[in-house]
Amino acid sequence: MQISSVNDVKIYNLSHGKSLPEWLSDRKKRQLQKKDVDIQRRIELIQDFEMPTVCTSIKVSRDGQFILATGTYKPRIRCYDTYQLSLKFERCLDSEVVAFDILSDDYSKLVFLHCDRYVEFHSQHGHYYKTRIPKFGRDFSYHYPSCDLYFVGTSSEVFRLNLEQGRFLSSLQTDAVENNVCDINPVHHLFATGSSEGRVECWDPRVRSRVGMLDCALSSLTEGTEVEGLPSVTALKFNGSLNMAVGTSTGQVLLYDLRSNQPLLIKDHFYNLPIKSLTFHNQLDLVVSADSKIIKMWNKDNGKVFSSIQPQTNINDVCMYPNSGMLFTANEDPKMNTFYIPALGPAPRWCSFLDNLTEELEESPESTVYDDYKFVTRKDLENLGLSHLVGSSLLRAYMHGFFMDIRLYHKVKSMANPFAYEEYRKDKIRQKIDESRAQRVQIKKLPKVNKELALKLMEEGDDEAEVASRKKKGKALPSILGDERFKVMFENPEYQVDEQSEEFRLLNPIVSKVGQKRKKKLRLLAQQAAASHQAAEDEEEPEGRASSDEESSDDDKSWVEEVREQRRLLRQEDRDRRKQERKEADHNTVLFEREQNGGEKTSIPKKPSQPQFYQIKAGEEFRSFNDIARKQKLQKASLEDRLKLEEHSGTSNMADTAVGSKQLTFTLKKSEQQRKQQQAEHEHHKERKKLRRSAGHLSSGRGRGWGGGRGRGRGRY
Repeated sequence: MQISSVNDVKIYNLSHGKSLPEWLSDRKKRQLQKKDVDIQRRIELIQDFEMPTVCTSIKVSRDGQFILATGTYKPRIRCYDTYQLSLKFERCLDSEVVAFDILSDDYSKLVFLHCDRYVEFHSQHGHYYKTRIPKFGRDFSYHYPSCDLYFVGTSSEVFRLNLEQGRFLSSLQTDAVENNVCDINPVHHLFATGSSEGRVECWDPRVRSRVGMLDCALSSLTEGTEVEGLPSVTALKFNGSLNMAVGTSTGQVLLYDLRSNQPLLIKDHFYNLPIKSLTFHNQLDLVVSADSKIIKMWNKDNGKVFSSIQPQTNINDVCMYPNSGMLFTANEDPKMNTFYIPALGPAPRWCSFLDNLTEELEESPESTVYDDYKFVTRKDLENLGLSHLVGSSLLRAYMHGFFMDIRLYHKVKSMANPFAYEEYRKDKIRQKIDESRAQRVQIKKLPKVNKELALKLMEEGDDEAEVASRKKKGKALPSILGDERFKVMFENPEYQVDEQSEEFRLLNPIVSKVGQKRKKKLRLLAQQAAASHQAAEDEEEPEGRASSDEESSDDDKSWVEEVREQRRLLRQEDRDRRKQERKEADHNTVLFEREQNGGEKTSIPKKPSQPQFYQIKAGEEFRSFNDIARKQKLQKASLEDRLKLEEHSGTSNMADTAVGSKQLTFTLKKSEQQRKQQQAEHEHHKERKKLRRSAGHLSSGRGRGWGGGRGRGRGRY
């Protein structure tokens, strides 16, 4: 059960809470009820008070014992017995129900108007009779003295079906194109229809003639009303013998006295949604009007709001239980809502325990659990330096963050930023001063944030204004600088455009070319407007198109080249940055012990059995400790000392030339691996020379075969 208070009126939502799926077994349901606290605390006033998908309409029988509701899918009607607090029966239908009514005091006589023009009658045992009307119906009313059903719909006629004779009677011809709703006064039985043109026509069933007509569409238009089309009548309800309420498609409710053609009161819902339902509460002189979003209860004399209910889903129909404070709603949801408002009246006799329950709740009010807590995210905790409290009792995990005590939050906030209030006060004073200055004579200045973008927009705006002024019917479009939606982009420093970012540099050539094309197009439009009186312009138009196509292709090629150039520069900057990082890493490479020994680079020998571990940065080749020390010492030496050292080592050689200049030759040192490889190759060649045998002792004479050749036969040696 959910408790809310609107305008100091307590509203109890008895349908709030978890619902159990239908496919669960009874055993599973009992187990869930034992384990889940929310299911234990919920109030299931009527068992299975729901529809499979959507509930379209709901009504209460005149004896107050039965509640009937229609819904989908599949199309069906369900009847609930309030004495048993459970479902009495369920009947499936062939098509969706547009409207239905209860002809008897209980559920024994029902009439259904379907969406496919069928009218279906049900008796106590089930389906009784089915007929069809000539046009699609939208609503109907039952006239008890003559046993006539009046059907209105997509036609100017009102069809009459007499249930005593079992046949259609002559129709009533209205002036409307379509009729949406109808109703019959319970006192003098005046029949009224509401049309799509915003008119209400009243008929006398005794003589079958029209006795009056009201133009509600014209009366609903007031000074503060904004409408896009002609308001139509979507709801109609009589109260007593003289009062009538009319609901329009634009969200207004008009109260009429039948003796006057002007409304007594006009109540606007301010949602611009069609009124779905109208009900009178005579005990408190209230009108209960509902659209698809909200249910409003207001005084019919002065229009003062008594209270309102706003469910989480859209509303299809509203039904009040007679002589009580209980309210049922049919929603775009499987669950049908049940609201109890003690201020409207007592609970019905079949659920009188609700009065005792509400009195107990009022005597022991409970404060909201999280009234004294502040919701913070992980980022907020990092900014406040409270990340170490995660997992402790001071933080309670909830969704994507945590709840913490509001007093602790304010204390830490003041410690983290003690001058926050002073800064806030200065900002407010500065804003007030700026607002007062804005009323003076203003000079066109650039904003503090995104000055380049503002200057560009100002230039484009001037060009467009100039072109629009040259046109006869042209109007300049409003500038972005003057639009309130983009105001924060030129005031908040967080929206500053970073022109050095990679995304901006890649996108800037395209944007600049688009801006150039736009300026060029504006110049062309200005030239065409200036030379519009020349007749030869029509003949030269194809040539101009060809040249503009060539220029556009050249522009495309140019901005593609600029994008490629920007990509090349970005890659070069990335390589230079990585190279510089490697140099800094090589310069700062040090060896240190894994064990903490005071930050010294040399290890302290402890025991010969325990090995010493060292760590070196990635990318550095380790040769020896002496080599590292020599390099560090050499880096501290001057250039002259390093040149002398290289001359002694034979790396560099300086000589004077004939013309008086100097020549310096450097011999790069080879690495140890290269020297070893060359030494191995030299030894290999030397070994091969030693193993080589001379072939000088072999005879060089030719063979004795046929033709002086070597032959293949047996030769002589």
